[in-house]
Amino acid sequence: MANSQWSFKTAVELSAALAAKHVSAVELAQDAVARIERHDSKINAICVRDFERGLEAARAADAARARGETGLLLGLPLTVKESYNVAGLPTTWGFPAQKDFVPSEDALSISRVKNAGGVILGKTNVPLGLGDWQSYNDIYGTTNNPYDLGRTPGGSSGGSAAALAAGYGSLSLGSDIGGSLRVPAFHCGVYAHKPTFALVPPRGHTPPPLPPLPLDRDLAVIGPMARCAADLALLLDVIAGPDPLEAGTAYKLALPPPRHGELHGFRVLLIDSDPLLPTAKSVRAAIEKLAVDLGKTGVKIERHSPLLPDFAASTRLYMRMLLSFLGATFAPESYAGAKAAAAALADDDLSLAAERLRGIALSHRDWVTADGGRARLRAQWRELFKSFDAVICPVMPTPAYPHDHSADQEKRRINIDGQDHVYPDQLAWPGIATLPGLPATAIPIGLSPEGLPIGVQIVGPWLEDRTPIKLAGLIEREFGGFVPPPDFDD
Repeated sequence: MANSQWSFKTAVELSAALAAKHVSAVELAQDAVARIERHDSKINAICVRDFERGLEAARAADAARARGETGLLLGLPLTVKESYNVAGLPTTWGFPAQKDFVPSEDALSISRVKNAGGVILGKTNVPLGLGDWQSYNDIYGTTNNPYDLGRTPGGSSGGSAAALAAGYGSLSLGSDIGGSLRVPAFHCGVYAHKPTFALVPPRGHTPPPLPPLPLDRDLAVIGPMARCAADLALLLDVIAGPDPLEAGTAYKLALPPPRHGELHGFRVLLIDSDPLLPTAKSVRAAIEKLAVDLGKTGVKIERHSPLLPDFAASTRLYMRMLLSFLGATFAPESYAGAKAAAAALADDDLSLAAERLRGIALSHRDWVTADGGRARLRAQWRELFKSFDAVICPVMPTPAYPHDHSADQEKRRINIDGQDHVYPDQLAWPGIATLPGLPATAIPIGLSPEGLPIGVQIVGPWLEDRTPIKLAGLIEREFGGFVPPPDFDD
């Protein structure tokens, strides 16, 4: 099925075609498999193939549809991030010591996808420990960006974003704590949604060899990735909802509808850069074009508001809380070294690197104080969303950059219009939604002069996930969205 008409169709379009019997689930699976076999030696997005079971699931979906059965994902081919437990497939998180770990049961979200009729064809590549915006490890190698093979596809859900951009199925599952859904969506020109914190239960999205128990992974979420906004909503509806093993703590209320149904109803605060971490000229230009286009449709656009929480202060708080969480799993010698380095910091060192060090060494007492700061931050955002429906802002400061696998990320540099900045400082833009736990939808808005994707994130109110997804869909309808990479659009 080379040059198939189905390869870049959305999940919504494929569902309609399946219902109308224009195509079968087996044909869709075969098409995706053929694309993987044709292209993935260059991209290396699919690190674990599960074609035989995928085709078996496709045959079962066709049989179910013939019996008159339905399902939100019935017969749709998709991929999932390597970090999800899928029974019978390895889950390594890129750790060489775990290369033979094979879980015996599916993650809860994987069970929900299968119960909805989804056809899982394989798992997508990740960085070591999901800890980078590049997707490489010693087990599975390096994933390349389909728009430029010499550049990163983003991370840590980089394999999923690259798979979507290359047409390997219409949907994928990823995760996010430092932009790991939104960053690869930005770099590969696709869509992703970071749900409200704890909206989607993460059971089974667990570092090996830990058991798949309900676990509050502070700041971390799992969520959908796709090539259009409507598909994000489709997959979110499948995976969201309380975990039956922790029914007393998960959200049970139905998500409210989007605040508006058309562009002209939206009130948007638009941010294109910040002195703490400036954005490249190409990113600012794309955001400016979006602002002009939205203004012509009647969207009320504001560029500044005293209601917006202080970006520098909230970013420093995010760095501390994020590294406090991540540092809990550091090896004893690494943790001891970080504590010593933090103790040697000058009190007036307010660099983001210093805040990350302080976070690793954070005491429980200081963490409780920081958590109080997060509560106040959430209150500020609630107040802002009384006057605005969404905040549109950058995901990252630059389009995709060349691979850099040097070991110490703190010594890496990202070049922004000729000026070098500390690589991990890029956490600032994803952190704007991560720290307060807000939903954020990443969307493509154009290409750089070099042909690299550029996007933004639409941050929405707590538990109002449908609002940023709806705005994303309206922008897509009006101005366009995903554009296939030229070398892989056949």
